[in-house]
Amino acid sequence: MKAERDGRLSEAALSGGEAAEGRAKTETMKTGITKRVPAIKICGIRTPEALLAAAELGVDYIGLVFAPSRRQVDGVQAAALIGELDAWAKSALIEANEANEAHKTNEAKRPKVAGVFVNPTLDELKATLSAAPLDVIQLHGQESPGFCREVRERFNTEVFKSISIGGEDNGESHAERAERMSEAYRGTVDALLLDTHDPLYGGGSGRTFNWEIIPLYRQAAEACGLQLFVAGGLTESNAGELVRNYAPDGIDVSSGVETDGHKDIRKMTLFVERAVLS
Repeated sequence: MKAERDGRLSEAALSGGEAAEGRAKTETMKTGITKRVPAIKICGIRTPEALLAAAELGVDYIGLVFAPSRRQVDGVQAAALIGELDAWAKSALIEANEANEAHKTNEAKRPKVAGVFVNPTLDELKATLSAAPLDVIQLHGQESPGFCREVRERFNTEVFKSISIGGEDNGESHAERAERMSEAYRGTVDALLLDTHDPLYGGGSGRTFNWEIIPLYRQAAEACGLQLFVAGGLTESNAGELVRNYAPDGIDVSSGVETDGHKDIRKMTLFVERAVLS
């Protein structure tokens, strides 16, 4: 998917040696981690136009929000969007085969679809997945490790668990919290996702947090076999800085690629370009 994404970015941003240099860089950040291109997730997709634009950009994950939000979709809407995505992927494969571009056949994979929930019941998840076959269940509430394990095993999906940054007040240091949370969710989820705390929804605030704590969580997550995604206030203006300096496994954007509450394809393109070329 990342190779496909490189090939689909605009020629203006990927011209000449800049593209090769951007993709080949293996510089070491101040965190001591070698730079690599992160997985990219665009969340809050609601329309076929935004969905297909994200797919053409080669993003790794598309997020559909089932929790209360102005971006909320229901099972029927999600099923229709997933159908559009499956049709796009099938068409891309056919075109690659007809053009005898065998090297592209394996790259024409559709993004995985993540459903975002806040404190759902297992019955609610079952009903949603019956209508819309999700690849990832992203949990943004107070879901316990035991609940996450049950979700993962029952529905045979990847599970991402959000960790709110900024709402904790128990005097625990970030180093202690990073280790405690990573250890607690070891073996029960596939990834932890850091997001700025929102008192109403838990996340999705559109605000950044102090990125200096990211290395603490990344080290703890890696030690527990977990990937680390970062969300919260990301835009095309700061995505490159985040990737260059903190090298998360994945980045997650929603409002940062919108204009007047709607996904802006130009902003989506710039966001992906800057994350890849950073």
